[in-house]
Amino acid sequence: MISNASDALDKIRFIAISDDSALGETKELDIRLSVDEEARTLTLRDTGIGMSKADLVANLGTVAKSGTTNFVESMGESQDLSLIGQFGVGFYSIYLVADKVRVVSKKNDHEQYIWESTADQSFTVAADPRGDTLGRGTEITLFLKEDASEFLNHQTLTDLVKRYSEFITFPIYLQKSREEKVEVPVEDDEDDDDDGADHEVDEDEDELAVEDEDEDEDDKPRTRTETRKVWEWVRMNDQQAIWHRQKEDVTDEEYQNFYKSISKDTDEAATWIHFRAEGEIEFKSIMFIPSKAPFDQYDNYYGKNSAMRLYVRKVLIQDEFEDLLPRYLNFIKGVVDSDDMPLNVSRETLQQHKILKVMGKKLVRKCLEMLRKMAEGSAAEAEAGGDEEDGDGDEDEDKDKNDLYIKFWENYGKNIKLGVIEDTANRSKLAKLLRFKSNKSGDGVLSLDDYVENMKDWQDSIYFISGESIEAVEKSPMLEKLNKKGVEVLYLVDPIDEYTVQNLPEFDGKKLVSVTKVGLKFGDEDPDVARKRDALYKEKFEPLTAYLKAQLGDKVEKVEISTRIESSPSVLVTSQFGYSANMERIMKSQAFADSSKTQHLVSKKTMEINPRHPVVIELNKLVEASPDDQSTVDVAWMLYDTALSTSGFQIEDVEDFSSRMMRVMAASINVESLELAEEVEVPADEEDGVEDGSEDDNLDEEDNKGSEDDNLDEEDNKGSEDDNLDEEDNKGDEL
Repeated sequence: MISNASDALDKIRFIAISDDSALGETKELDIRLSVDEEARTLTLRDTGIGMSKADLVANLGTVAKSGTTNFVESMGESQDLSLIGQFGVGFYSIYLVADKVRVVSKKNDHEQYIWESTADQSFTVAADPRGDTLGRGTEITLFLKEDASEFLNHQTLTDLVKRYSEFITFPIYLQKSREEKVEVPVEDDEDDDDDGADHEVDEDEDELAVEDEDEDEDDKPRTRTETRKVWEWVRMNDQQAIWHRQKEDVTDEEYQNFYKSISKDTDEAATWIHFRAEGEIEFKSIMFIPSKAPFDQYDNYYGKNSAMRLYVRKVLIQDEFEDLLPRYLNFIKGVVDSDDMPLNVSRETLQQHKILKVMGKKLVRKCLEMLRKMAEGSAAEAEAGGDEEDGDGDEDEDKDKNDLYIKFWENYGKNIKLGVIEDTANRSKLAKLLRFKSNKSGDGVLSLDDYVENMKDWQDSIYFISGESIEAVEKSPMLEKLNKKGVEVLYLVDPIDEYTVQNLPEFDGKKLVSVTKVGLKFGDEDPDVARKRDALYKEKFEPLTAYLKAQLGDKVEKVEISTRIESSPSVLVTSQFGYSANMERIMKSQAFADSSKTQHLVSKKTMEINPRHPVVIELNKLVEASPDDQSTVDVAWMLYDTALSTSGFQIEDVEDFSSRMMRVMAASINVESLELAEEVEVPADEEDGVEDGSEDDNLDEEDNKGSEDDNLDEEDNKGSEDDNLDEEDNKGDEL
């Protein structure tokens, strides 16, 4: 109904361009919605072109008769027209919620008529006995069914208008009520009651002050506060469809406000692209990149649809349409508006049409162009920023600009990697957007273009190493020779990185080569010299390589002389097309991994030894001198265990590994046997009891002695007391 009202307003606006009198006294072009809960009616009124009696009969009384289509055919196509109606059946959707419909319409130079129908294959048309009450336009009243009470709710109507018709050109108003407090004068009866209450005052109060207050109250009119319901028209579509404007006429603030309105995001967009596609299909679009990724960005990756909104002539058709953008671009938010899109009757789903495929390709191309410009702009600004000296404020602003793509990569880097895996058509473009850390990047990241630009003259491959973390790959023995040669190596520490590289075999004509797999070669040496040196080492260490292969059995496919390690004694590498150590770890740690079915994940390993390492040289001598000695066997296995651990693999048999470690530890501290010593003897409990008793007796004797001494002291004291008494008696006798 709102779409039809918009068409009617667009028609009168088009006619008014050539006829100034077409608008008459009704200058405002708007749409108004109101409800009557008691009568259970929903009314929609517009000030559009209106309909005559003939129009009512032809357009409303005939199915599949579109007045909009007839108007376009009669007036000719024009860029000023943005009409929506096509099929002539949209009006009849009202019978899904209404038992009866009344249409009152007034067209210029025609009388006002009333059209009524109850969907019983009949309708009535009659002149309105009230005369001209509309001035111009159409008023549609829906008498709602019992199960359609939701359309009497103002919040429901607000949500519907804001979702589907927010960008209609003409203002849409909804009549709403609100409560407000007003002051109303007090009636005489109430005044008397108040006076009676006021006479009850304390007689001791100052009489003069009371008289003054009474005089002031008599001068002011007495009022009281009441709460009343006030009805007002509230505009629902205050947001403009800025995609229909030229991008030069739209400010950054308008773009940001528009982004927040469609995304419900409180943060501003990082960047956007506004364009109009022409050619086979014409459409307008604005696409935004949010500045922050949601916390559940990858929780439901395969079930999350694109956040692009599809509009047809500013009317929302679908707010999450999965066919517009591929899954890896699901973070893009924006709108697409096409006048050529075919709709079915309900306008809820789209017919399968080649236009969708064409539109999707153009949207992806524009989106990747936006990302490319953002990446190139950040790189250019970063390069130029180092040559200029600005104030502190300017430096902060330049830093934010330079970090724009880096912030994007931190938020949405996985999406780009997934795009390399999923989108074969745009793989080369997406590869330029990839960013990695390396052994030379420091705290920053670099692109594959940067890597190729910094390659050695002799280098013909892009080297990378995968691992669990930056710290783990930095300490890997696989990088020893490469670090010595000053070759840059990319760090692949994200679990998805290896999947990405598997789908990107080369970049700019350079193959991506893993430094943890067999066949690693460097182009900075003379091939003849390298071949001769390898032959000499192979001949010299033939006993050790054969011995190791015999001892390790099927744990390794072969043992070779290494060209990639510098200071480590040995490493384990995998076959060219097998799983790396990091990939084995990832596959085994999957949530639904079955340990009984992961044996096929173990790839063939090749053991490489360092011919210059003293341990390897000495072990080669031991193999020639005493190959069956237990110490020789243990050292050989320990060489394998060490290589297994430092190369990122898990030790399979921990028990055997522990036993070998104990034997090696014992030999290093000259322990002849690993048999346990006898337990220490503990003295018997009876002897302890006897000794304890004798000690107690001695203590008792000492206590007795102490008591005897005390008695002697008491007797001595008594003797002295007797002497004193005798002296007193003698004094008495003298007296």
